Amino acid sequence: MVTLYDIVGVRFKKAGKVYYFDPNGLDIPKNEFVIVETARGVELGKAVIEKRQVEENDIVLPLKRVIRIATSEDKDMVKENSQQAKEALSLCEKKVVEHDLPMKLVDAEYTFDRNKIVFYFTADGRVDFRELVKDLAAIFRTRIELRQIGVRDEAKMLGGIGPCGRMLCCSTFLGDFEPVSIKMAKDQKLSLNPTKISGLCGRLMCCLKYENDQYEEAKLEMPDVGHVVETPNGKGKVVGLNILERLILVELEEVQRVTEFTLEELVQEEIVSLQTRD
Repeated sequence: MVTLYDIVGVRFKKAGKVYYFDPNGLDIPKNEFVIVETARGVELGKAVIEKRQVEENDIVLPLKRVIRIATSEDKDMVKENSQQAKEALSLCEKKVVEHDLPMKLVDAEYTFDRNKIVFYFTADGRVDFRELVKDLAAIFRTRIELRQIGVRDEAKMLGGIGPCGRMLCCSTFLGDFEPVSIKMAKDQKLSLNPTKISGLCGRLMCCLKYENDQYEEAKLEMPDVGHVVETPNGKGKVVGLNILERLILVELEEVQRVTEFTLEELVQEEIVSLQTRD
């Protein structure tokens, strides 16, 4: 017997990951702000998935609960926390310079209940920031966490405009980063010039992944380059593929000319050829 659990999906940042919580018997409409208990303390988040039931395999137990629907005072507190976090970031930058640490601060945020402030930074390697933490703890009198992030996370936090002229995917709607490889660019016949296929973060653009599945499916349907095929104009060797338009470039044996054929034309010709042999 499958066990079902009531959940609501909560997101804490724009384009952030969605986490499941126990609605705790509350009627929580979509886009409502809620106060929830998380691993790092009490936080305010936005319900982006309405109350629904999911199977046990789709969640990680035990589910933490929604404490309450956020009030106007809660939202004001978050705004105040945000303003204080900006001031804390500015002060921390000065301390980083004083300690001469090889790190670049990206952002800072207070937890909702202000029992901890998190500083996000990038660095080429490990950084010994123990003395920095002591200084910050003495100033802010709260728990301090310095979290090293990658260049993709930095781009997601800061935002910006990509080579396509649109706002960065990672900062607008991508919840998680998916692996992207140079093979995806090769399969899509894109220029392998790093400046053409890299995003603002300097890594391969996330959008290379979007159509990759369709290209892989198309390649399975089409003959490989070098394969000999039957065409309406005779036998020939495949010398190129236009995967996007499902066209095959064939060099015909008899006329020594390269001609385009659709996949349907070649398949039909193969069927006719087989029928003729039978």
